Amino acid sequence: MDFPAFPDAPPLLTQEEKQELAQPSCSVSRYRAIIEEKTHLYNDFFHSLHPIEKLVKGLSSFYDEIMLAAWTAKGLSIENNVSLVAVGGYGRSELHPKSDIDLLILIDNEALAPKDKIEAFITFLWDINLDVGHSVRTIDECTEMAAKDITIITNLIESRTLTGPVDLLATLKLHVDISQMWDGHSFYQAKLAEQKQRHAKYQNTAYNLEPNLKECPGGLRDMQVIDWVAKRHLHTHRLSALIEKHFLSEDEYIQLKGAVSHLWRIRWALHMVAGRKEDRLLFDHQRTLAKLFGFDDDDLKRNVERFMQGYYQSVAAIQQLNDLLLQHFEESFLTKDAINSIEVINDHFQTVNGQLEARSTTLFQDNPSSMLEIYVLLGSHEDIKGIRANTMRQLRDNLDLVDDEFRNNKKNTALFLDIISSRYRLTSILRSMKHLGLLGRYLPEFGAIIGQMQHDLFHIYTVDAHTLQLVENLRRLWLPEFKQKFPISAQAIRHVAKVELLYIAGLYHDIAKGRGGDHSELGCVDAQAFCERHGLSKRDTELVVWLVRNHLFMSVTAQRKDISDPEVIWEFASYVKDQEHLDYLFILTVADINATNPTMWNSWRASLMRQLYLETKRALRRGLDFPIDADMISDEHKQRALEIIIERNVDIMEAEAIWETIEEEYFIRSNGDEIAWNTEAILRHRPSDKPLIAITPLGGRNFSGASKIFIYTLISKHLFAVTAATFEQLGLTILDAKISHTTDNYSLDSFVVMDSNDSDTNLHLDKERITLIRKTLMEQLETPSLYESVVQRHTPRILKIFNSPATAHFVSQPEEVWSALEITAPDRPGLLALIGQFFMNNNIMLHKAKIATLGERVEDTFYITEENGDLITDEVSMNKICTLLKEKIDRFSQAMD
Repeated sequence: MDFPAFPDAPPLLTQEEKQELAQPSCSVSRYRAIIEEKTHLYNDFFHSLHPIEKLVKGLSSFYDEIMLAAWTAKGLSIENNVSLVAVGGYGRSELHPKSDIDLLILIDNEALAPKDKIEAFITFLWDINLDVGHSVRTIDECTEMAAKDITIITNLIESRTLTGPVDLLATLKLHVDISQMWDGHSFYQAKLAEQKQRHAKYQNTAYNLEPNLKECPGGLRDMQVIDWVAKRHLHTHRLSALIEKHFLSEDEYIQLKGAVSHLWRIRWALHMVAGRKEDRLLFDHQRTLAKLFGFDDDDLKRNVERFMQGYYQSVAAIQQLNDLLLQHFEESFLTKDAINSIEVINDHFQTVNGQLEARSTTLFQDNPSSMLEIYVLLGSHEDIKGIRANTMRQLRDNLDLVDDEFRNNKKNTALFLDIISSRYRLTSILRSMKHLGLLGRYLPEFGAIIGQMQHDLFHIYTVDAHTLQLVENLRRLWLPEFKQKFPISAQAIRHVAKVELLYIAGLYHDIAKGRGGDHSELGCVDAQAFCERHGLSKRDTELVVWLVRNHLFMSVTAQRKDISDPEVIWEFASYVKDQEHLDYLFILTVADINATNPTMWNSWRASLMRQLYLETKRALRRGLDFPIDADMISDEHKQRALEIIIERNVDIMEAEAIWETIEEEYFIRSNGDEIAWNTEAILRHRPSDKPLIAITPLGGRNFSGASKIFIYTLISKHLFAVTAATFEQLGLTILDAKISHTTDNYSLDSFVVMDSNDSDTNLHLDKERITLIRKTLMEQLETPSLYESVVQRHTPRILKIFNSPATAHFVSQPEEVWSALEITAPDRPGLLALIGQFFMNNNIMLHKAKIATLGERVEDTFYITEENGDLITDEVSMNKICTLLKEKIDRFSQAMD
């Protein structure tokens, strides 16, 4: 890339230093000292706000001199058949503080190559702590490899001779010229395929919350793709040549250069802050960088938001121009000799070789509605491939015509609804509209969330990227492969009356984030205004608004409430009211969870959502005036358990004798399979007085991908604390816990667990792991005094960044059998064991727990009583428990960090 020269460049080597370093006797320590001294000066220049282009080019020139001195010192300067060539970013003269220095040692004749000197040279570079990547090849070897490997040919395109015979590289470049290999079509297609593969790795969005500023869509690599294709076809090393060739306007060139400069400056600072080569804008670096870039007021969260919004603006500009230029290249380079196939669509548009084109150069000025019409055509014609570059540029240049009058024009609102109802490529259309700036113009409320950060680990995208991912997930439910992964959602979406209402609700579900207050309630106002402006019926408007208001309701119920409790199901069904609302909400919720973070949707969450949906469907079918009786549920579960026990030849009399000792809540909240498994295990275990520990995979449609651990032992106050601590040490995450008691002083504890590192690991596949779990649990339960030392795992880096104070409060339940204590706290290894210890020390009896980890925080509900089984209802006692527990958790979180 070409940038203007700047005066007062950072210092290079003095003549005396050059002479000193070129001496064979110059030591490694002297080289290191000079490199450290000079690079510190470059960082000083950065802090002095010198142009980043000067630093990047200057640092490259400095290392040119280091290379030349070391080359001379090792006796290679007298060799006439070997050259030192810079390739990659170094070949472009674009180095940042911790960039790799990529070298090609090019030799004319392998037999005559000074191999000892070359080896000494490379070893010396490593000794002076340079991150050098190198290869030693002949011209023929390079030619042969370049013909096969797109990466090698790309490196050679931007190579330059540092020292040695220049004719070696000149000869090589003739051998790898476009006339000899990688013709225009194959080179372009290979680079485009690379870019698509790279973008897919980052979910095809530039708006990740911890983006890679080099590799993400819109990152520096996208700029380099433009550069590589231009160099290969235009034989120029000047980006400004694209202006002369009419691929870029002067304004676009300035915009592109400014965006690259901004990312270069961020990358330079990131290398300084990290102290190593680092291209990921991790949360812990964002705070430091925000301050470094001048965002240093008291609102740390706002500082990061402003810094990152600047970053997103730059990558959006690069991505937009990357799309435009690659389309332009394809039209100019790949089809210039082909006969254009032109098909007139209507008075406004035609297709040229399958690409939409405006039939007039003033179409959008003369008829602004055509800016929406073009996307209606794109969504209604499967055979249209995209939009031509000149039309994309014309559309972008007329965005200022999208004003309030445009937005309220009934023709335009009808066109936008047609876009939402597109038969083909809806999400591609919405993303294209966003990249060009049209979507944010037409929906200013959407424009306000572009680049809006989400300060948690539950989400990995900005609000706008998450929103469009949700819409894409809704569309994917129509695909056969996703029908297998989400069978109930895929079936439900095929039965909703108006799927476009889901898309609208998806667009607006998080529209009010970043404004403060309840974004679900605030978003209802915008959603209603959209529906009314676009002429939706009152009934459709009410449904969209209801979905926006309640888009979190189903996931919160499934993950934080006991959905095995018939009262919870009846309460949820009473709110949803009918099957239509249930279907819409279920589909939206599944799409929403999957759009937050690919790792958040696992088989356990899937099973919870599926169970809540099916149980609610059953309740609605039965009728809300006839809630399920708890005794009836208990009887059904017992009957099913008896059927299983009979099949297994278990003594019914002995089984029922055990059941007589167990409290009734156990049978309400445990299905027949679980009751039968527990009963059979107890009968096999008796009359041993040691703890019983049984482990089984949770199979079936409701609970795939997790394992259940059943513990039957004498009641003790330390039981939950010891068990939780042991699970932490074994790398297991508790998803659910139920604790029941018997009249003969035994505790029946059931835990649903998953592997902490792989949420879909089935523990039954690893017999050694099961043996270890059983052995460790047995040891800890028999010697509970040792459990406090069990938790030894470190808090992951990413969790340390989010350390908000804990909250604790009691909540009312539909049927108050136990007191419900909700705790929200930063996710830390050992937290559950700490809470268990608190219950033990304060004579609190735990009956069940609902564990939900949402990114960086846990939102757990514990159902507790006094030690004698009484409810905790005294206001003073409840406040004391909450206060002491919050203080204990906060101290623990700080200590773990």
